[in-house]
Amino acid sequence: MKPRIFFSYLLLILIALACVYPALWTILSSFREGNSLFSDTIIPTKWTFDHYRDLFVERVDRKIPYATWYLNTMKVAVASMVLGTLIQLLTAYAFSRFRFKGRKSMLMIVLILGMFPGFLSLIAIFTILNTLDLLDSLWALILVYSAGAALGMFVAKGFFDTIPRSLEEAARIDGASHMRIFVSIILPLSRPIITYISLTTFAGAWVDFIFARAILRTPENWTLAVGLWNIIDSYNSTEFTLFAAGCVLVAIPITLLFMYTQRFLVDGLTAGASKG
Repeated sequence: MKPRIFFSYLLLILIALACVYPALWTILSSFREGNSLFSDTIIPTKWTFDHYRDLFVERVDRKIPYATWYLNTMKVAVASMVLGTLIQLLTAYAFSRFRFKGRKSMLMIVLILGMFPGFLSLIAIFTILNTLDLLDSLWALILVYSAGAALGMFVAKGFFDTIPRSLEEAARIDGASHMRIFVSIILPLSRPIITYISLTTFAGAWVDFIFARAILRTPENWTLAVGLWNIIDSYNSTEFTLFAAGCVLVAIPITLLFMYTQRFLVDGLTAGASKG
């Protein structure tokens, strides 16, 4: 084996270990007795499911509405996925198919704005939501996640650029409107990119902490990210195994979705990257 190939495989193995080890440690810690952050061995000496039970069973000295947090997160993620995907697809289709005044300037503005981390706008968003009396509301989170979806439309635009215009021209001759073309022709051909956008939007809303922590106030409205952080913060970092159990349950929907739609996800990425 050539040295270059050997070191390439070695680097990939090291990267894989760096990614897998923290996840494996968290999963195994969720089955370990006690609540300590540290352990002599990565594999528990005694296995228990008590931490998973404690997430859903109330105790006299501790109330953790984990099921409520899970439901809140699911509502926010699904609603943000639907609205954000629709906004992103419509924006990408408009920039891909229409030529209008200021198009290039708007594309450049969207590109530049997309380079900045979203949390830089946290203070402005907080002020706007406070003025509209939307703080401590799940709809506020949905609005924040959906409104910024258009900034990530370049992958979808690249995908739409690969669809032949002859299909639209034939439909226009038959009298189809732009919306009819979009719904009946473009969307059926765009299943890979729709899957990619939906997954990334869902995952972003599912695991976000920064905006959720700033907007949500009462425990009944918290999402999983805020609730799990509060478990560690409230109990002075003495409930790590409980926190690990909660993290494992958080990862299950995302893992299943990515496994089920992996083929469409790869197709969407490769097709969208072929033409920017």
